[in-house]
Amino acid sequence: MDLGIRGRKAIVNGGSAGLGRASALALAREGVDLVISARGEARLMATCEAIERETGVSVIPVVADHGTDEGRARVLSACPEPDILVGTCSPPPMTPDRRSITVEHWRQSLDTGLLSPVQFIEATIDGMVERGWGRIVNIASGAVKFPHELRILSGAPRAALVNYSVAVSKAVAARNVTINNLLPVMHHTDGIHAVYQAKAEENGTTLEEEIDKALQWMKIPAGRFGDADDFGAFVALFCSRFANYVTGQSLVIDGGVGMSLL
Repeated sequence: MDLGIRGRKAIVNGGSAGLGRASALALAREGVDLVISARGEARLMATCEAIERETGVSVIPVVADHGTDEGRARVLSACPEPDILVGTCSPPPMTPDRRSITVEHWRQSLDTGLLSPVQFIEATIDGMVERGWGRIVNIASGAVKFPHELRILSGAPRAALVNYSVAVSKAVAARNVTINNLLPVMHHTDGIHAVYQAKAEENGTTLEEEIDKALQWMKIPAGRFGDADDFGAFVALFCSRFANYVTGQSLVIDGGVGMSLL
């Protein structure tokens, strides 16, 4: 299916790995030219080269911390008028004991999980409105809808981001600019594997055994973690011409673990 976005320009923040990389690749496969930002230069360059080699689209890497004013300026300088804005970031540390959360932890999580995406939206949305087309997708967290002490630093800032995004989406919907949120739970990414590999080394088990224990503990009905490329396809769909009547929505992608009708 042609999603009707070939030739569009997109910023993908946090796009060098994990769900951000999968989202960038899905957009590139639809012919979208990309500016991808991330803090780690080596991994970012490798990702951009691989995507460009596979898809043939223009992929511009920007080494930047998009949680800072300087980083945001660098990204926006590379693509001041994007048609598509996709944002994610490395997940903050898990917090099995909320009492271990420091003020600095909160500052870092608020900078990357709330303030940065808000400022990117404000910097780009007026241009989208003027041109009469735009797609914004925030990759947030299932903890937005299903709070858990383990994911407080992830869920709380992104819950505020979702609130802001839904409110703003109403103001721009008539100009064919949509803002939506995706709320993932557990997907196979290098970051998630690193977490469970560390547990495996600590417990004298294997990565597969630790993931299986997590599946049992979380009671994921699908019986597995999600696939990052499948997630990326949802990002591309939300950015497509077919998504012009879907805005202000927050889609949970969790293998059925959530216990909610809405």
